Amino acid sequence: PLFSGILAANVFLMGFLIAGVLADYKESEKLPGELAVSLEAIRDEASLIWKARQAEAAKSCLAYTGTLAEAILNWFHKKRRTREVFDLIRGLNDHFTAFEPLTAPPFIARLKQEQTNLRRMVVRCHVIRETDFVSSGYIIAELTTILLCAGLILTEFAQFRESLFFVFVISFFLIYLLALIRSLDNPFGYYERASLENVQLKPLEELVGEIRREQA
Repeated sequence: PLFSGILAANVFLMGFLIAGVLADYKESEKLPGELAVSLEAIRDEASLIWKARQAEAAKSCLAYTGTLAEAILNWFHKKRRTREVFDLIRGLNDHFTAFEPLTAPPFIARLKQEQTNLRRMVVRCHVIRETDFVSSGYIIAELTTILLCAGLILTEFAQFRESLFFVFVISFFLIYLLALIRSLDNPFGYYERASLENVQLKPLEELVGEIRREQA
């Protein structure tokens, strides 16, 4: 009875951990698409100015947003530093300043809002990627799993086949569940070989591909 109680407590702890990481994972699924939407909105405004005024500032902004989109995509793969991405987002200010004589103030305000959204989403992605969910909970779960597996091996069963089956099934379940939680905790682990459960970057990749085709 004591052994089954410890097993139930460990499963409860696993459930608590997976519920926490799933909340961040569901939020992370939306972030690449929202980043692509904000970048596309800025490009739309610049494209309108270019069509209406043929202003060089608009053409320069279109090229700059392409560079920014590629930098964000590379940042997800840890090929660019977070500070570099923030500097590129801040660099949009120069292009927005050049737009002031060319368009109405509400358009500039909308561009600034999209810039703020970009900065907020990059910060959120960075926090999710670099922060573990309840580190002490992982330590307790790992220690409990190790002790349970050792206890299963030392437990005396009536038959060898029964002992082999129960030890394998319960140990596999606990170890796999712990590995799954670890993988879900970082949904942006494209740079890690062991990370399998990553969110899709397809919206951002499609935007970068479209920009490359336009610039070709």
